[in-house]
Amino acid sequence: MKFNYVGDTGLMVSELCFGTMTFGGEDAGMWGKIASVDQKGVNEMLKAVLDSGINFIDTANVYSFGQSEQLLGQGLKDLGTKRDDVVIATKVLGPMSEKPNDVGLSRYHIFNSVDASLKRLQVDHIDILYVHGVDPKVPVEEILRSLNDIVATGKVRYIAICNWPAWMVAKAQAIAKHNNWQKFIGLQYFYSAVTRDIETELVPMAADHNLSIFPWSPLAGGFLTGKYSREGSSEKGSRRADFDFPPIDKGKAFDLVDVMQDLAKKHNVSVAEIALAWVRHQKGVTSTIIGAKTLKQLHSNIKSTEIDLSKEDLDKIDAVSSKPHFYPGWMVERQSEYRK
Repeated sequence: MKFNYVGDTGLMVSELCFGTMTFGGEDAGMWGKIASVDQKGVNEMLKAVLDSGINFIDTANVYSFGQSEQLLGQGLKDLGTKRDDVVIATKVLGPMSEKPNDVGLSRYHIFNSVDASLKRLQVDHIDILYVHGVDPKVPVEEILRSLNDIVATGKVRYIAICNWPAWMVAKAQAIAKHNNWQKFIGLQYFYSAVTRDIETELVPMAADHNLSIFPWSPLAGGFLTGKYSREGSSEKGSRRADFDFPPIDKGKAFDLVDVMQDLAKKHNVSVAEIALAWVRHQKGVTSTIIGAKTLKQLHSNIKSTEIDLSKEDLDKIDAVSSKPHFYPGWMVERQSEYRK
C-alpha cells in the first residue's frame, strides 16, 4: 500500500480509503437499499482493511442515520485499533431527524453534529470533517467561520468539501485566506471512468489550490464491476436494481465495460479492479474511496493497487470515456496555441 500527502498539510493517507456507506441499514429508509453490513461483518472488513495497510476510513453522519459511524467506532474499539493508526473522516449536512435545525451547515448544526459524531465514533477528535454538500440558506463566509471555530476547539483536525461547484470552492478558499481561517484541504467528488465531469473545472481548480482529490463511487454505483450487460445484471440483489444511483450514461458505460473486460483478461484481474486502477492513475487523485458488502469484494478492490496500466491501456479507456471540452474550455485551448 502506497501513501500520499494530502495537499500541503504533511498528512499522509493510503492510496485507498475505506468507505463505510454499506454499514448498517436497519430501519434506515433509502440507506437500507445500500447498507447491510452488521457489526460482525464490519469487524471482519476493518481487520482486512487495516491488515492491507489502509489507514484512511471514510464515513458520514447521515449514512444509515448514524449507524455507520456507530458500527465503525465499535469495530475499531473491538479490534483494539490505536487512534493514531487511522485517519477518520466524516461529514455534516444531511438531515438526521425531522427537527428543523437537525440539517444543513448552520453553526448550530455543525457544532451539534460534530459532538454527536464523536460520541458515535467513540473518539475525541475527527481527522477530516467534510461539508457534505451545498446549503443554499447559509452564506459561504458563515460556513467557513463555523468550520474554523470547530477546528479551534480541537474536535476537528482538518476540513474538506464534497459536491460544491468549482467556483464556490475557489471563493471559499479566498475567503478563508483573507480572514486567516482554516482552508479546505481536499475534495470528495464522484469520479469514475464513465463520469469524468470533474475534469472540466474541479480538477484544474484543485491543482491550482493544491487540494487533494478523493473520488467517491469509482465503480459508478457498481456499474463498472462487469456484472451488468445490455441484457441486465448477472447478480441478484445488485445495488442498481434497488437504488439506481449515481446517474450515468449507460450506453457509454456498456461500451466502456467492453473495453475494460479485454483489459481485465490481459492483466488477469476483474473489471472492477481495472476501473479502480484507472481512477488511481488520474491527475490529482490522492486516495480512492472503496466500499464493499462482502470480504470478497473488499479483497478484490484492495488488489487493484497492484495493477499498473500502460499508456496503451489508458488510451483505450480514454477512447470510449473522455469528455468533450465544454466552452470556454475549448476556446481557452484554441487561443493558447500561440504559447506552445
